[in-house]
Amino acid sequence: MSEALLTEAEKADEAGAAEAAPASGGRPFWRRLRARRSALIAAAIVALLVVVALAAPLLSALEGQNPTTYHPALVDSASGGVPLGSFGGISGEHWLGVEPLTGRDLFARVVYGARVSLGVALAATLLQVVIGTGIGLAAGLGNRYVDQVLSRITDVVVALPIMVIALGALAVVPAGFPRPVLIAVVVGLIGWSGISKIVRAQTLSLKSRDHVAAARLSGWSSWQVARRELLPALGAPVITYAVLLFPSNIVVEAALSFLGVGIKPPTPSWGQMLSDADTWYQAAPTYLLIPAVLLFVTVLALTVLGEGVRTALDPRAASRLRIGTGRKKEADA
Repeated sequence: MSEALLTEAEKADEAGAAEAAPASGGRPFWRRLRARRSALIAAAIVALLVVVALAAPLLSALEGQNPTTYHPALVDSASGGVPLGSFGGISGEHWLGVEPLTGRDLFARVVYGARVSLGVALAATLLQVVIGTGIGLAAGLGNRYVDQVLSRITDVVVALPIMVIALGALAVVPAGFPRPVLIAVVVGLIGWSGISKIVRAQTLSLKSRDHVAAARLSGWSSWQVARRELLPALGAPVITYAVLLFPSNIVVEAALSFLGVGIKPPTPSWGQMLSDADTWYQAAPTYLLIPAVLLFVTVLALTVLGEGVRTALDPRAASRLRIGTGRKKEADA
């Protein structure tokens, strides 16, 4: 009788633990993400920007313009190249107006600039994830000396001023090298330290668990342990950090282009457009406002989406932004 009662109690405890533990898997993640209205709006904005970037040639052809053709007749040479017409020359042929001094179509340059800015940030983020995950795993699974060496290297990279290093590297590379590829490589090689520290800390925590210890005792190599036991568990923190890292890489690319060492004309990018617009903010304010607003909206949407992904992957963690959560403040509880 006592054994039967004990069995029933154990079953009840297991059922209670199962109800208390957050559900894992794809469906619970999407359900929790859909419950966050701000994350859905941010995801829709990001998806729209990606579609615009991918469809840049089609959208430019639909407008009947391209990003490199000069239209000198659409600017007033007597006033220094200010676009003719209202709001920077907006018309049925030029949906967002034209660029000062050159008369190039602003809509075509904006959509092509989205392709460059988002593509550079995506490539840099992927490179950071690969390097940071590899070094973090090696440090966490290696012996004490390997961990010490890789941790000190990571600390040195953390201390490096990313903008100064990027400025120096981009300034000495020949101008013929593809600038978007160069910026993605430079930013990726400098900004991996954060992911490395997260992966190392998670690896040190995971490798002491029973299933990882059993795998190592059974004779699995470090690569097999990392691939089969550690990488699936590291997916959530790495994805979360990568989504939050993506908007910061967009800002870095825009800052480098604004400082004159990033994307070079005639290739359009939002940062390069902001760099050219700093002398036209009074005569042609739309030339400055359009890329600035797009950059702000993109970074904000990606940040909110990253916060939503983080909370959906780890529902026990409280949201930092608390946008659209519908939760009451702890003080009211």
